[in-house]
Parts: sequence; structure tokens; C-alpha cells
Amino acid sequence: MVTLLPRSDNDTSQINSGDTAWILVSSALVFIMAPGVGYFYSGMARSKNAVSLVFLCMIAMAIVSIQWMIWGYSLALSDTSNNAFIGDLNYGLLLYVGDKPHVNAPTIPGDVYALFQCMFAALTPALALGGAAERIRILPAVLFCFVWTTIVYDPIAYWSWAPKGWMNVMGSLDYAGGTPVHIASGFGALAFSLVLGKRQGFGSEKFAPHNYLNIILGTSLLWFGWFGFNGGSAVASNGRAGLAATVTHIAACMGGLSWSFIAYFRHGKKFSSFHFCSGAISGLVAITPASGFVRPWAALVFGLVSGIACHFAVDFKEKFGFDDALDVFAVHGVGGVVGNLLTGIFASKEVAALNGVIIKGGWIDRNWVQFGYQLAASCSGAGWSFIITGVILIIFNFIPGLHLRIHEEGEISGTDMAEMGEHGYKFATMEPLPVGRERTLSAEESGRGLPHGTVFANSPPSNKSTVTNTENSEKPADIPRL
Repeated sequence: MVTLLPRSDNDTSQINSGDTAWILVSSALVFIMAPGVGYFYSGMARSKNAVSLVFLCMIAMAIVSIQWMIWGYSLALSDTSNNAFIGDLNYGLLLYVGDKPHVNAPTIPGDVYALFQCMFAALTPALALGGAAERIRILPAVLFCFVWTTIVYDPIAYWSWAPKGWMNVMGSLDYAGGTPVHIASGFGALAFSLVLGKRQGFGSEKFAPHNYLNIILGTSLLWFGWFGFNGGSAVASNGRAGLAATVTHIAACMGGLSWSFIAYFRHGKKFSSFHFCSGAISGLVAITPASGFVRPWAALVFGLVSGIACHFAVDFKEKFGFDDALDVFAVHGVGGVVGNLLTGIFASKEVAALNGVIIKGGWIDRNWVQFGYQLAASCSGAGWSFIITGVILIIFNFIPGLHLRIHEEGEISGTDMAEMGEHGYKFATMEPLPVGRERTLSAEESGRGLPHGTVFANSPPSNKSTVTNTENSEKPADIPRL
């Protein structure tokens, strides 16, 4: 069990302005991860689904933030509950939070801690929705996020971080969300992919990312935000926060390199930005539960092992025939388990002591039982998320109007148009028209730098006098479709 600094219930004298400022900044950094996930997902998907994926991540942030205010914070992190499974409602509607510090964060106001933890909760269901990408309806997805956060995320967060949570009391270590965030979202995504079924064309068509720049942008935002995600979990501006940020960066770098080089030799000796980005995120996922417990040299191991494990886990969906569209299970589910287990080996009591936290450490401190605690926490979080997510989805499919899978025509046209009436790209279709239907450039238009007589398809007729290129007017212009 993690032993924290003592605090009097009504004592605000320990509040530190530097710590408070850092956690407010960290909250903003974690918020940036929501559009980061959206852009990463949109780049991996086909262009006809790009906007809806970014939108889902943003609307998940909104709906879960409301849930967090109503009862999520109290259920997930109540320090007044004696229940080992779930919190009470003493902090419902964020009443009675105010300046009073939470027992987990004795030097910052309670409302600042609630805001910081809200960002974690809001990000998690957005990650899970990636398992159903390109075939999920938006309205039931919004309601799903509210329900899922209440009965999946909140209990697991309580087990892991609340003073009376059974995982915490047992002695499992989870610094920043290996089980509540990554394992829960990864195994939730697996349940999503199994209940909703495969996309049309899965197994016969090759689904390739449509925009590698979006993938790089999303990864950059996630990497940037992760400094607040892990560094802020020290809930103080101190050496442990700095070390957490350092190992986060090292693990991401090593994860990107290990995945890239494995893929280089497995896929025709060509490097890929997509492979590097996926590996970097796998390293970030794996170091999350350990970031406040390990030394920088251990972060190399986390990045190396997670990059290798998650890379080969991507092959599972083809081997076992499930359609985890955006590899959420491979990266977050498998990466989260890898990180949890490695924490049981490399956690150092000296690192935890940097801000007064007392632990027994992992195998490097000869605490052999810690690995068993980490395994128990991983299995419990994975099992709860997978089973309860599946039950929620099945129930939704029986409720009129809440079936989650989009209709066949909508899947073909893309969720952007079918669910939102919007699209992310406006292509200029330029193709030959039958002879006599072309429009040629006017003399004025040809003076703008385009060749005189260029033919445009699907363009409105010009009211200006035109000068026709007689050489090209006998046959359609050979202009390729963009």
C-alpha cells in the first residue's frame, strides 16, 4: 500500500502555490491529448471517417467532464468512503470540494486535483472508441461514454488510487493510470470490436492510413501532453515530477525506435512514420504506471519491451479475426499490461521517496511479491473492463434507437457524411466530359497564369466571352481525377 503524507481534514495551510500552478498546467497538457487522440485516429482511418473520429474524442471530453462533475469524481476518488470497491457521493456535483486538499494531493486545493483527474477520465473512453472506428453511430456513443465512465472507469480508478481501494490497499503500484486508463480502454476496445463485428471488407481489403501527417500531429500532441499526464501525477512541482517527465520521454523514444527497426526488417526494409509513432505511444503507455517509481535507465527497458510486444500484438487481429480498427488493444491493452508487470520488477523505493511516499519497491528492492500484485491488478482491470463493456454494448443494442453500429449505406459512404453531414476534405473532381460539354478558359482567366484553352469539368459556365482552343475542342481534355 502506498503511504502518503498526512493531512488534517480541514487544514489548508499546506497548500503550495508552485504545486498548484504545476497541476493547473498539467491539466491543460492532458486536455491537449484529446484532440491528439482524435488526429492520431483520424490519420489511421480512411478519409471518409476522419472528422467524426476527432469529433468523438472532443465530445467524449465534454460528456465525461459533466459526468465527473455530477458524480464521477466522488465515485472514483472519494477519500471519505470506507468501501473497497466504489466511492460514496459526498463530493457529488463537486460540492464540499473547494480548497480542502484531497488526501492524495495534500499541497494543492481539492478542486484543482478534481480538474486534473477529470482530464484522465475524459480521455479514457475516447481511447476505447477506437476499437469501433468507422462503424459506430455518434448518438449512442455519447451516451455510452457517460455509462462506461460510471461503471467501468470509476470503479477501476477507485481500486487503484482511492485510499480504501482494494488494489491500493493490497499494494499494487500505478502511478498515472496503467490500469484505469490504458488496460481499461484497451480491453474495452477489444470488447467493442467483438460485439460490433468487422467492418465491411475486413480481410479482403487493405485498410491503410489515409493521412500520415495527421498521425504525426496526433502523436506530437499526445507526447507533449504526456509530460503533464505523468509529470503531473506527482501532484507537486518537485524532483519526482521531473523524473517522471524524464522517464516518460526516454520510454517514448525507445519505443519508437524499437518498433521502427522491427518493422523495417519485417516490411521490406523501409522506414515508416506510422511505425515510429505507434512505437512511441506504446512506450508512453508502458511507462505510465511506473513513471514515478523508476530510474531513467529502466525507462529504456520499458520502451524496448513495449515496442516489441505491441508491434507483434498488432498481428493478433489478423490471426484471431477481430477488427480492432485502430489497434487500441495492441497498443493500450497489451502496452498497459507490459507496463504494469515491469513496474513490479523495476519500481524503486528510493524514487518514490523523492516526495515522501513510502513503498517496498519491486524486484530490484528484493520485494518479490510486487510482481504478483501487479499481475492481479492487471487481470482484474482487464477482466472488469472487457466483461462490463461487452454487457453495456449488448444492452444498448436491445434498446430502440441506441444500436451502436451504423447502417450499411452509412458505413460505405463514411461516418462523416452519414452521421454529421460534414467531410474533412473537399476534393476538386477534374475529369473529361463528353465532346461539346467542356468549358474553356476565358481570355481573362487565361491571363492569370493558366494555359489558354484549359478545360474544366463540372464547372459553371462563364458569362464572359471565351476563346476556344480548337486543337483541344475536338476531344476531351486528358485531365486526371485528383
